[in-house]
Amino acid sequence: MILTIKTMKNLNFLRALSIMVLLCSSMFAGAATAPKYYYQIKIYHLKTKGQEDKLDNYLKDAYLPALHKAGIKNIGVFKPVEQDTADKRVYVLIPFKTWEQLENTDSKLLTDQEFTAAGKDYIDAEYNNVPYSRIETIILKAFPKMLSPEVPKLTSNKSERVYELRSYEGPTEKYYINKVHMFNDGNEVALFKRLNFNAVFYAEVIAGSHMPNLMYMTTFENKQDREKHWATFSNDPEWKTLVAKPEYQHNVSKADILFLHPTEYSDF
Repeated sequence: MILTIKTMKNLNFLRALSIMVLLCSSMFAGAATAPKYYYQIKIYHLKTKGQEDKLDNYLKDAYLPALHKAGIKNIGVFKPVEQDTADKRVYVLIPFKTWEQLENTDSKLLTDQEFTAAGKDYIDAEYNNVPYSRIETIILKAFPKMLSPEVPKLTSNKSERVYELRSYEGPTEKYYINKVHMFNDGNEVALFKRLNFNAVFYAEVIAGSHMPNLMYMTTFENKQDREKHWATFSNDPEWKTLVAKPEYQHNVSKADILFLHPTEYSDF
């Protein structure tokens, strides 16, 4: 068979087109299966032990079971190791697989009769007997180097565990982006992983009261285990090299460190 130049060009074009289609299909398939987690941190501010008890009952018996029923797993409920008696706080970490899930879940829960019945004391609380002073909310987007949350494999009792929640603010948006780059492309996330910091998440804050900032959570068997890990981190040659690089200077203007214990009914 004799192929004309035009026919050969057409065949080459078809081959190239087929390869492009296969590549695009692979890319879209990968994008469809890759987790794209968003996190919501709800901070409940409380004044009394009665409010704390009412909130605990609601979270344990109504809210977490309803979220589990809706397909949302690994919900963390934490309280500060050193609680401020004038402003008690409860931190609830909720991981969502999609933005739509984050946006619609709470409204969907109100159509769940089991949830509204189990949470009646909280949901139907009177204006003069409220279960909290206010709710503060932070919305975050997972880092590329850790796209989904992880439940740490710890052996100690929950009462002994220390969850360390950190917030790093940047002096400007540009410096903040630089710090995010340091975690991802600079391999700071990989360094934490190598040193077994048992990270729950790393994420960019996309809505909150301390922006621009990122947040992450690491976990330890107890306070002594935490101190040991950070001493190892500070002396690690890779960290010393990374933190000394000129391109990563002055990218944190404020760091907040919060030590938390999980509640007994927390998934973490």
